[in-house]
This record gives sequence, C-alpha cells and structure tokens, in this order.
Amino acid sequence: MSHGLPLLQRLLPRFLRSRSFCHDPNHQFDTVVRNQAEKFLRDLDVVKREEFEAVKDMARLAREENETLKARIAVLEGKLGISPTAPDVGSMKTDG
Repeated sequence: MSHGLPLLQRLLPRFLRSRSFCHDPNHQFDTVVRNQAEKFLRDLDVVKREEFEAVKDMARLAREENETLKARIAVLEGKLGISPTAPDVGSMKTDG
C-alpha cells in the first residue's frame, strides 16, 4: 500500500485544481467562449496574420518586378526602334 501514496500525492493537487476550475464560473465562461470563437474562426477558414503579410509582401515584390521589367522592355524597344504599344487583349483570337 505504501507505493500507492506517491500516486495519490501527485493526483491530489490536480484534483483540487480541477475542482476550483469548475467552481469559478468566470474562468469557465471565458474558456467556453474562447473555444467557441476559435472553432468559429477555424470554420470560416480565416488566414492567419503572418500568412496574409507574407502574401502581401509577395504581391508587392511582384508589382515592383513588373515595373522593372516594363522599364527594361521600353529601353529595348527604344533601341530596336519599336513603338511601345500594348496588344489589345480583348481582340486576341484563340484556337479554342
């Protein structure tokens, strides 16, 4: 029987903490609301702030690269004597 005492000594504080948790309605309410809010956000499939910021930076870098490439194309067209006209995307025909 003496070897069961350490187990009881370890479990008793946990049991007492769990009882105090059940008797604290504010803490219990906060926990339930927090869990429901987390479930609601998971169900909405909302992106995390870090993911949003990463994609936002990628888009900014892509726009900057597009502007750089447009400038390089304009320089090359100028050297070749080609007028920089954008094709009319709406009038392009496809084979499909």
